[in-house]
Amino acid sequence: MINTWMVRAGRNGYLFDRFKELSIVALGWDGVGSERDVSDKTALCSKLKIFYPDATEQSILVAASQLVRFAHEVKVGDRVATYDPRARIYQCGVIKGPCEYHPSVDEPTELTNRRMVEWGQEKARDDLSPSARNSLGATLTLFSISTSISSELWSERPLILSDSSVIVKDSDATFDPSAIELSELADEKIKDRIARLDEYSMQDLVAGLLRAMGYKTIVSARGGDRGKDIVASPDGFGFQTPRIVVEVKHRPREKMGSQAIRSFIGGRKPHESGLYVSTGGFTREAYYEAERSNVPLTLLDFEELVRAVLSAYARFDESARKLIPLTPVYWPL
Repeated sequence: MINTWMVRAGRNGYLFDRFKELSIVALGWDGVGSERDVSDKTALCSKLKIFYPDATEQSILVAASQLVRFAHEVKVGDRVATYDPRARIYQCGVIKGPCEYHPSVDEPTELTNRRMVEWGQEKARDDLSPSARNSLGATLTLFSISTSISSELWSERPLILSDSSVIVKDSDATFDPSAIELSELADEKIKDRIARLDEYSMQDLVAGLLRAMGYKTIVSARGGDRGKDIVASPDGFGFQTPRIVVEVKHRPREKMGSQAIRSFIGGRKPHESGLYVSTGGFTREAYYEAERSNVPLTLLDFEELVRAVLSAYARFDESARKLIPLTPVYWPL
């Protein structure tokens, strides 16, 4: 039987590029040594307790279960997916090798236990059904993916399924909210909501963010904006500095390149600062172009935009909150 697995690329997907470059998926925690350490779950729990003395019994069990599962249940030929939250893309591939131990002082601990992967197609999170997005939002580092959701990831067309709030649970351990980062699950749901905004609502969201930061804004009327969607300034007219000119591109599958940045810079005046928001991100050349800019310029991708929105949300005015209605949740430490 061919199973499908999700292996997360570290917190907030920071190892996604390494997974692709090395053609691997990987798992690891401090204190775990060679392959022998992932054979006995009880002994592994004891070892992890030494390195994580403040961790709960449940979180230790989940960590040990996932390592043993990665080493012994995942099979050559199984499907595997990992996620890039910046681009909102799932990378899909096939396991090509056994679990191997790769100690290195130059690599993060999470890359210690590796499996070779032949990466294939990509799947945009926005192309998946609501139930698939909810299930894939589980915050466990390693979990199995159901046959129906696997079919969505590997199909060319999204399946039309009803919405669901089901969260995938690890079959080897009782689900314990304190053992995982629930904030990551919440973040993904918020990102899904923001990604569904149309281009004009996205402009309004960015304007709301700037107002929450203390600026007054003028949002361009729909239609031709001549290279500026928003003008933000202390007085609201652009007479006082800083005068910030904002371009918002809500194209989730399109990275903005150097030509777009050059065009934006070319329209700026010496006393203006620039903010370029691209939900599809930027190419490497675009960042180089921004660094050479003769006017102050900040590039904001989707991940950074969401972080900024969440950081400033308490200061959002009513019109901005209506775009993304959120409520605070308190959890005991």
